[in-house]
Amino acid sequence: MSSLNLDDFTDLIERPDGGVRRDAEEHRARLDVPPGSLGRLDDLGEWLAAAQSAVPVRPVGRPRVVLFAGDHGVAELDVSSRAAGTAVELVRDVLEGGRPVSVLARRLDVPVRVVDMSLDCDPASLPEDVVRHRVRRGSGRIDVEDALTLEEAEAAFRAGMTVADEEADSGTDLVVLGDVSVGGTTAAGVLVAALCGTDASVVTGRGGLAIDDLAWMRKCAAIRDALRRARPVLGDQLRLLATVGGADLTAMTGFLLQSAVRKLPVLLDGVVTAACALVAQRVAFRAPDWWLASHMSGEPGQAKALDRMALEPLLPQGVRVGEGTGALLALPFVQAAGALAAELPVRGVVAKGD
Repeated sequence: MSSLNLDDFTDLIERPDGGVRRDAEEHRARLDVPPGSLGRLDDLGEWLAAAQSAVPVRPVGRPRVVLFAGDHGVAELDVSSRAAGTAVELVRDVLEGGRPVSVLARRLDVPVRVVDMSLDCDPASLPEDVVRHRVRRGSGRIDVEDALTLEEAEAAFRAGMTVADEEADSGTDLVVLGDVSVGGTTAAGVLVAALCGTDASVVTGRGGLAIDDLAWMRKCAAIRDALRRARPVLGDQLRLLATVGGADLTAMTGFLLQSAVRKLPVLLDGVVTAACALVAQRVAFRAPDWWLASHMSGEPGQAKALDRMALEPLLPQGVRVGEGTGALLALPFVQAAGALAAELPVRGVVAKGD
Protein backbone atom coordinates (compact mmCIF):
# COMPACT_ATOMS: atom_id res chain seq x y z
CA MET A 1 0.00 0.00 0.00
CA SER A 2 1.21 3.50 -0.84
CA SER A 3 2.31 5.77 2.00
CA LEU A 4 1.28 8.81 -0.05
CA ASN A 5 -2.08 10.17 1.10
CA LEU A 6 -3.54 12.30 -1.68
CA ASP A 7 -6.43 13.36 0.55
CA ASP A 8 -4.01 15.68 2.34
CA PHE A 9 -4.02 18.02 -0.65
CA THR A 10 -7.67 18.90 -0.01
CA ASP A 11 -6.66 20.56 3.26
CA LEU A 12 -3.31 21.93 2.06
CA ILE A 13 -4.60 23.78 -1.02
CA GLU A 14 -6.32 27.10 -0.47
CA ARG A 15 -7.99 29.25 -3.09
CA PRO A 16 -6.31 32.50 -4.19
CA ASP A 17 -7.17 35.23 -1.67
CA GLY A 18 -10.71 36.44 -2.35
CA GLY A 19 -10.25 39.54 -0.24
CA VAL A 20 -7.18 40.54 -2.21
CA ARG A 21 -9.10 39.98 -5.43
CA ARG A 22 -11.80 42.38 -4.25
CA ASP A 23 -9.09 44.90 -3.39
CA ALA A 24 -7.67 44.41 -6.89
CA GLU A 25 -11.10 45.04 -8.41
CA GLU A 26 -11.41 48.26 -6.42
CA HIS A 27 -7.90 49.29 -7.49
CA ARG A 28 -8.80 48.55 -11.11
CA ALA A 29 -11.89 50.76 -10.85
CA ARG A 30 -9.64 53.70 -9.93
CA LEU A 31 -7.27 53.32 -12.89
CA ASP A 32 -7.22 55.90 -15.67
CA VAL A 33 -8.69 53.40 -18.16
CA PRO A 34 -12.42 52.53 -18.06
CA PRO A 35 -13.18 49.25 -16.22
CA GLY A 36 -13.82 46.42 -18.65
CA SER A 37 -12.13 48.17 -21.56
CA LEU A 38 -9.14 45.82 -21.40
CA GLY A 39 -11.33 42.76 -21.71
CA ARG A 40 -9.88 39.58 -20.27
CA LEU A 41 -6.68 41.39 -19.33
CA ASP A 42 -8.62 42.96 -16.46
CA ASP A 43 -9.70 39.54 -15.15
CA LEU A 44 -6.17 38.17 -15.47
CA GLY A 45 -4.69 41.10 -13.59
CA GLU A 46 -7.11 40.55 -10.74
CA TRP A 47 -6.42 36.79 -10.75
CA LEU A 48 -2.69 37.43 -10.56
CA ALA A 49 -3.19 39.83 -7.65
CA ALA A 50 -5.18 37.21 -5.74
CA ALA A 51 -2.57 34.53 -6.52
CA GLN A 52 0.22 36.81 -5.30
CA SER A 53 -1.78 38.32 -2.41
CA ALA A 54 -0.55 41.69 -3.66
CA VAL A 55 -2.29 44.90 -4.76
CA PRO A 56 -1.08 46.37 -7.03
CA VAL A 57 0.00 43.11 -8.62
CA ARG A 58 3.69 42.38 -9.20
CA PRO A 59 4.48 41.94 -12.91
CA VAL A 60 5.41 38.36 -13.89
CA GLY A 61 9.20 38.60 -14.02
CA ARG A 62 10.58 35.09 -13.44
CA PRO A 63 8.59 32.58 -15.51
CA ARG A 64 10.01 29.17 -16.41
CA VAL A 65 9.09 26.44 -18.85
CA VAL A 66 8.98 23.01 -17.17
CA LEU A 67 8.65 19.97 -19.46
CA PHE A 68 8.15 16.42 -18.17
CA ALA A 69 9.43 13.78 -20.60
CA GLY A 70 8.69 10.11 -21.13
CA ASP A 71 8.07 7.28 -23.56
CA HIS A 72 4.86 5.27 -23.51
CA GLY A 73 4.69 1.59 -24.35
CA VAL A 74 1.35 2.06 -26.10
CA ALA A 75 3.25 3.81 -28.91
CA GLU A 76 4.31 0.31 -30.03
CA LEU A 77 0.81 0.02 -31.54
CA ASP A 78 1.65 2.75 -34.09
CA VAL A 79 -0.77 5.23 -32.54
CA SER A 80 1.68 8.10 -33.06
CA SER A 81 3.39 9.55 -36.11
CA ARG A 82 6.68 9.10 -34.25
CA ALA A 83 8.28 5.74 -33.64
CA ALA A 84 7.98 4.24 -30.18
CA GLY A 85 10.85 5.08 -27.86
CA THR A 86 12.03 8.18 -29.71
CA ALA A 87 11.01 10.94 -27.28
CA VAL A 88 14.69 11.34 -26.41
CA GLU A 89 15.25 12.81 -29.88
CA LEU A 90 12.72 15.52 -29.11
CA VAL A 91 14.36 16.15 -25.74
CA ARG A 92 17.78 16.56 -27.34
CA ASP A 93 16.31 18.99 -29.88
CA VAL A 94 14.73 21.00 -27.05
CA LEU A 95 18.01 21.13 -25.15
CA GLU A 96 19.94 22.09 -28.30
CA GLY A 97 17.47 24.86 -29.15
CA GLY A 98 15.88 23.32 -32.23
CA ARG A 99 12.24 22.90 -31.18
CA PRO A 100 9.47 25.54 -31.39
CA VAL A 101 9.42 25.89 -27.60
CA SER A 102 13.19 26.51 -27.64
CA VAL A 103 12.88 29.27 -30.24
CA LEU A 104 10.06 31.00 -28.40
CA ALA A 105 11.79 30.64 -25.05
CA ARG A 106 14.91 32.33 -26.43
CA ARG A 107 12.84 35.13 -27.91
CA LEU A 108 10.95 35.65 -24.64
CA ASP A 109 14.05 35.11 -22.46
CA VAL A 110 12.43 32.29 -20.49
CA PRO A 111 14.57 29.38 -19.19
CA VAL A 112 13.50 25.85 -20.12
CA ARG A 113 13.78 22.89 -17.77
CA VAL A 114 13.35 19.30 -18.97
CA VAL A 115 12.64 16.53 -16.45
CA ASP A 116 13.11 12.96 -17.70
CA MET A 117 10.71 10.62 -15.95
CA SER A 118 10.67 7.60 -18.28
CA LEU A 119 12.55 8.14 -21.52
CA ASP A 120 13.48 4.90 -23.29
CA CYS A 121 17.21 5.59 -23.50
CA ASP A 122 20.44 5.26 -21.57
CA PRO A 123 20.30 7.96 -18.86
CA ALA A 124 24.03 8.57 -19.39
CA SER A 125 23.18 10.04 -22.80
CA LEU A 126 21.50 13.07 -21.21
CA PRO A 127 22.65 15.69 -18.68
CA GLU A 128 22.45 14.69 -15.02
CA ASP A 129 20.07 17.53 -14.16
CA VAL A 130 17.63 16.16 -16.77
CA VAL A 131 17.65 12.49 -15.68
CA ARG A 132 18.03 12.72 -11.90
CA HIS A 133 14.30 12.19 -11.24
CA ARG A 134 13.85 9.29 -13.69
CA VAL A 135 11.62 6.48 -12.36
CA ARG A 136 12.00 3.86 -15.09
CA ARG A 137 12.89 3.33 -18.74
CA GLY A 138 9.61 3.65 -20.65
CA SER A 139 6.09 3.14 -19.31
CA GLY A 140 4.06 -0.05 -19.79
CA ARG A 141 1.65 -0.69 -22.68
CA ILE A 142 -1.54 0.50 -21.04
CA ASP A 143 -3.97 -1.45 -23.24
CA VAL A 144 -2.71 -4.75 -21.77
CA GLU A 145 -0.58 -3.90 -18.71
CA ASP A 146 -0.08 -1.23 -16.09
CA ALA A 147 2.00 1.78 -17.02
CA LEU A 148 3.78 1.67 -13.64
CA THR A 149 3.87 -0.27 -10.42
CA LEU A 150 2.23 1.53 -7.54
CA GLU A 151 5.67 2.12 -6.01
CA GLU A 152 6.89 3.69 -9.27
CA ALA A 153 3.78 5.84 -9.43
CA GLU A 154 4.42 7.15 -5.92
CA ALA A 155 8.06 7.89 -6.81
CA ALA A 156 6.98 9.77 -9.95
CA PHE A 157 4.30 11.71 -8.07
CA ARG A 158 6.79 12.70 -5.37
CA ALA A 159 9.31 13.70 -8.04
CA GLY A 160 6.73 16.10 -9.50
CA MET A 161 6.14 17.54 -6.04
CA THR A 162 9.88 17.99 -5.57
CA VAL A 163 10.22 19.84 -8.88
CA ALA A 164 7.36 22.17 -7.86
CA ASP A 165 9.10 22.89 -4.55
CA GLU A 166 12.39 23.57 -6.35
CA GLU A 167 10.72 26.04 -8.68
CA ALA A 168 8.85 27.82 -5.88
CA ASP A 169 11.99 28.01 -3.74
CA SER A 170 14.07 29.38 -6.63
CA GLY A 171 11.73 32.36 -7.11
CA THR A 172 9.86 31.21 -10.21
CA ASP A 173 6.63 33.21 -10.25
CA LEU A 174 4.77 31.40 -13.05
CA VAL A 175 5.33 28.00 -14.68
CA VAL A 176 4.65 27.19 -18.33
CA LEU A 177 3.94 23.45 -18.10
CA GLY A 178 4.29 20.98 -20.97
CA ASP A 179 5.29 17.45 -21.95
CA VAL A 180 7.78 15.83 -24.30
CA SER A 181 6.53 12.35 -25.07
CA VAL A 182 5.68 9.73 -27.67
CA GLY A 183 2.35 8.09 -26.91
CA GLY A 184 1.48 10.62 -24.22
CA THR A 185 -1.70 11.86 -25.92
CA THR A 186 -3.04 8.29 -25.95
CA ALA A 187 -2.56 7.97 -22.19
CA ALA A 188 -4.07 11.42 -21.75
CA GLY A 189 -7.10 10.39 -23.79
CA VAL A 190 -7.67 7.41 -21.51
CA LEU A 191 -7.55 9.59 -18.39
CA VAL A 192 -9.95 12.16 -19.83
CA ALA A 193 -12.41 9.55 -21.09
CA ALA A 194 -12.31 7.68 -17.78
CA LEU A 195 -12.82 10.76 -15.62
CA CYS A 196 -15.47 12.30 -17.88
CA GLY A 197 -17.34 9.04 -18.39
CA THR A 198 -17.21 9.14 -22.16
CA ASP A 199 -16.24 6.86 -25.04
CA ALA A 200 -12.82 6.56 -26.64
CA SER A 201 -13.91 8.11 -29.93
CA VAL A 202 -14.95 11.33 -28.18
CA VAL A 203 -11.45 12.04 -26.85
CA THR A 204 -9.21 10.55 -29.56
CA GLY A 205 -7.30 13.22 -31.45
CA ARG A 206 -4.62 13.07 -34.12
CA GLY A 207 -1.67 14.33 -32.09
CA GLY A 208 0.93 16.99 -32.83
CA LEU A 209 2.21 15.50 -36.10
CA ALA A 210 -1.20 14.43 -37.37
CA ILE A 211 -1.80 10.70 -37.80
CA ASP A 212 -3.80 9.21 -40.68
CA ASP A 213 -7.18 7.53 -40.43
CA LEU A 214 -5.79 4.04 -39.84
CA ALA A 215 -3.53 5.25 -37.04
CA TRP A 216 -6.48 7.14 -35.56
CA MET A 217 -8.50 3.92 -35.47
CA ARG A 218 -5.61 2.09 -33.80
CA LYS A 219 -5.34 4.89 -31.25
CA CYS A 220 -9.07 4.79 -30.61
CA ALA A 221 -8.93 1.03 -30.06
CA ALA A 222 -5.97 1.38 -27.69
CA ILE A 223 -7.82 4.01 -25.64
CA ARG A 224 -10.93 1.79 -25.60
CA ASP A 225 -8.95 -1.19 -24.31
CA ALA A 226 -7.10 0.89 -21.72
CA LEU A 227 -10.41 2.36 -20.56
CA ARG A 228 -11.58 -1.10 -19.58
CA ARG A 229 -8.55 -1.33 -17.31
CA ALA A 230 -8.98 2.19 -15.95
CA ARG A 231 -12.62 2.09 -14.89
CA PRO A 232 -12.19 -0.32 -11.95
CA VAL A 233 -9.62 2.01 -10.31
CA LEU A 234 -11.35 5.36 -10.84
CA GLY A 235 -11.75 5.90 -7.11
CA ASP A 236 -7.99 5.85 -6.48
CA GLN A 237 -6.21 8.55 -8.45
CA LEU A 238 -2.68 7.29 -7.80
CA ARG A 239 -3.65 3.78 -8.86
CA LEU A 240 -5.37 5.24 -11.92
CA LEU A 241 -2.14 6.97 -12.94
CA ALA A 242 -0.18 3.78 -12.32
CA THR A 243 -2.62 1.78 -14.42
CA VAL A 244 -3.03 4.01 -17.49
CA GLY A 245 -0.98 7.18 -16.96
CA GLY A 246 2.77 6.78 -17.03
CA ALA A 247 5.65 8.31 -15.11
CA ASP A 248 5.60 11.68 -16.89
CA LEU A 249 1.85 12.18 -16.46
CA THR A 250 2.02 11.06 -12.84
CA ALA A 251 4.84 13.50 -12.13
CA MET A 252 2.90 16.33 -13.80
CA THR A 253 -0.10 15.59 -11.59
CA GLY A 254 2.08 15.77 -8.49
CA PHE A 255 3.66 18.95 -9.82
CA LEU A 256 0.29 20.62 -10.37
CA LEU A 257 -0.97 19.79 -6.90
CA GLN A 258 2.19 20.84 -5.11
CA SER A 259 2.32 24.06 -7.15
CA ALA A 260 -1.16 24.85 -5.86
CA VAL A 261 0.03 24.13 -2.31
CA ARG A 262 2.94 26.52 -2.87
CA LYS A 263 0.64 29.13 -4.50
CA LEU A 264 2.65 28.98 -7.72
CA PRO A 265 0.51 29.77 -10.81
CA VAL A 266 0.73 27.39 -13.77
CA LEU A 267 -0.06 27.85 -17.47
CA LEU A 268 -1.37 24.57 -18.89
CA ASP A 269 -0.39 23.60 -22.43
CA GLY A 270 -2.29 20.93 -24.39
CA VAL A 271 -4.20 17.70 -23.91
CA VAL A 272 -1.54 15.99 -21.77
CA THR A 273 -1.34 18.76 -19.18
CA ALA A 274 -5.14 19.11 -19.26
CA ALA A 275 -5.54 15.40 -18.51
CA CYS A 276 -3.15 15.64 -15.57
CA ALA A 277 -4.99 18.71 -14.31
CA LEU A 278 -8.25 16.76 -14.48
CA VAL A 279 -6.78 14.01 -12.31
CA ALA A 280 -5.44 16.64 -9.90
CA GLN A 281 -8.86 18.27 -9.69
CA ARG A 282 -10.31 14.94 -8.58
CA VAL A 283 -7.73 14.94 -5.78
CA ALA A 284 -8.27 18.56 -4.64
CA PHE A 285 -11.21 20.55 -6.01
CA ARG A 286 -9.64 23.95 -5.25
CA ALA A 287 -6.44 23.25 -7.21
CA PRO A 288 -7.68 24.50 -10.64
CA ASP A 289 -7.97 28.02 -9.21
CA TRP A 290 -4.16 28.17 -9.53
CA TRP A 291 -4.04 27.21 -13.19
CA LEU A 292 -4.69 28.98 -16.48
CA ALA A 293 -5.62 27.22 -19.71
CA SER A 294 -3.29 28.81 -22.23
CA HIS A 295 -4.83 27.91 -25.58
CA MET A 296 -7.24 25.64 -27.44
CA SER A 297 -5.17 23.06 -29.29
CA GLY A 298 -7.99 21.45 -31.26
CA GLU A 299 -7.50 18.11 -29.48
CA PRO A 300 -10.95 16.84 -28.40
CA GLY A 301 -9.62 15.42 -25.16
CA GLN A 302 -8.25 18.80 -24.13
CA ALA A 303 -11.57 20.52 -24.85
CA LYS A 304 -13.42 17.90 -22.79
CA ALA A 305 -11.05 18.23 -19.83
CA LEU A 306 -11.05 22.03 -19.79
CA ASP A 307 -14.83 22.12 -20.00
CA ARG A 308 -15.07 19.75 -17.03
CA MET A 309 -12.77 22.04 -15.00
CA ALA A 310 -14.50 25.24 -16.22
CA LEU A 311 -11.17 26.61 -17.51
CA GLU A 312 -11.47 28.97 -20.48
CA PRO A 313 -8.46 29.05 -22.83
CA LEU A 314 -6.73 32.40 -23.28
CA LEU A 315 -5.92 31.90 -26.97
CA PRO A 316 -7.59 29.96 -29.84
CA GLN A 317 -4.34 29.01 -31.56
CA GLY A 318 -4.78 25.36 -32.53
CA VAL A 319 -1.15 24.58 -31.65
CA ARG A 320 -0.81 20.80 -31.25
CA VAL A 321 2.96 20.39 -31.24
CA GLY A 322 3.03 20.08 -27.43
CA GLU A 323 6.23 20.74 -25.46
CA GLY A 324 4.69 23.81 -23.83
CA THR A 325 4.69 25.75 -27.13
CA GLY A 326 1.07 26.88 -27.02
CA ALA A 327 1.34 27.78 -23.35
CA LEU A 328 4.47 29.82 -24.03
CA LEU A 329 2.57 31.75 -26.71
CA ALA A 330 0.08 32.77 -24.01
CA LEU A 331 2.77 33.93 -21.58
CA PRO A 332 3.11 37.48 -23.03
CA PHE A 333 -0.66 37.87 -22.65
CA VAL A 334 -0.43 37.03 -18.95
CA GLN A 335 2.62 39.26 -18.53
CA ALA A 336 0.76 42.10 -20.25
CA ALA A 337 -2.12 41.71 -17.79
CA GLY A 338 0.27 41.93 -14.86
CA ALA A 339 2.13 44.93 -16.27
CA LEU A 340 -1.07 46.87 -16.97
CA ALA A 341 -2.49 46.16 -13.52
CA ALA A 342 0.79 47.19 -11.89
CA GLU A 343 1.75 50.23 -13.93
CA LEU A 344 -1.36 52.02 -15.18
CA PRO A 345 -1.82 55.27 -13.23
CA VAL A 346 -4.75 55.91 -10.93
CA ARG A 347 -7.13 58.63 -12.14
CA GLY A 348 -5.84 62.05 -11.24
CA VAL A 349 -2.32 60.79 -10.53
CA VAL A 350 0.31 61.72 -13.12
CA ALA A 351 2.63 58.85 -14.06
CA LYS A 352 6.35 59.33 -13.49
CA GLY A 353 8.13 60.83 -16.49
CA ASP A 354 5.09 62.83 -17.67
